[in-house]
Amino acid sequence: MGRPRTASTVTTKCPSCGAPVHRELVGHTAALMVTADLTPLTTEQQASIRGPNRLIWCYRQPTWGTPRLTWTGHWHPPDCPHHHVAEHQCPPAEPTTLF
Repeated sequence: MGRPRTASTVTTKCPSCGAPVHRELVGHTAALMVTADLTPLTTEQQASIRGPNRLIWCYRQPTWGTPRLTWTGHWHPPDCPHHHVAEHQCPPAEPTTLF
């Protein structure tokens, strides 16, 4: 049976830009709150946006249970069948006034 949805895992919209995001407390010992976009990325897109402050996550959506994020670091299989998403960054705000 899948793990129940808790307050540490939620799919919602970004309060700043309105983009659909998945928020999850990731990790067992040193937990990290991650907010990830829900738009799947190609391998080329992953390589172009990955950076020191923007990680790529494996977004596992089981048939039963709660979707989970897994870091695509050292032990992630290269032929992983799941979607890969980026850590969320709001787009630059449009100026609202002209001076």
